[in-house]
Amino acid sequence: MATKKVKEQMDPQQNVAEAVSKTEEFLEANKKWIYGCLIALLVVAAAIVLWTRFYVQPRKAEAAEQMFHAEWNFAEGNYDIALKGDDNYPGFEEIASTYGNKAGKAIWMYAGICSLQIDEYEDAIGYLKKYSGKDKIMLGRAQAAIGDAYVGLENYEEALKWFEKAAATSSNAFSAGYLLKAGVTAEELGDSDKALGFYKEIKDKYPQAPEARDIDKYISRIETAE
Repeated sequence: MATKKVKEQMDPQQNVAEAVSKTEEFLEANKKWIYGCLIALLVVAAAIVLWTRFYVQPRKAEAAEQMFHAEWNFAEGNYDIALKGDDNYPGFEEIASTYGNKAGKAIWMYAGICSLQIDEYEDAIGYLKKYSGKDKIMLGRAQAAIGDAYVGLENYEEALKWFEKAAATSSNAFSAGYLLKAGVTAEELGDSDKALGFYKEIKDKYPQAPEARDIDKYISRIETAE
């Protein structure tokens, strides 16, 4: 008797049949709910496709067209017009307000750099903090520009934090420039030891960078003063 029970328990065909039967029973009992869920998923998927095709993509195309003239003025150094636009075309400020990220992540970098160039430091910080590009060189540039804006506001403690962050983010030859800014800012705060650390880091890690050519002067000035 026990042997028969063991054989029944080990019969794979019987187990599969029972599983299929239970599945069929579940599907039959819940078919309305299942069909409803499938229809809902199809409706959501169709809505996403339609929204992307007829709203998101056209908005991106519009934004790209608007960006062309602002980018041209940016390249020419006409930062005020690039940011605020003119009688014929909008600038980065209006494009960012209208399209946001649909204009591309670079919109925040453009608007921030323009604001920085025309001494609108608070606006520059606001724009640049929204930049979320994954390219480390560009992200480091944005972080350093935030530091520049804080220098413009004479908030040297915040500026130093952002220069340090930029140097760590880039982690390449561009970092030397950010470290130099960090050193000068640290000196402005009266922290010569920290400034010396930044200068020596330039000398040790980035000897080929342009900033390294005169770095001994910065180092010597602090060490002599001590």
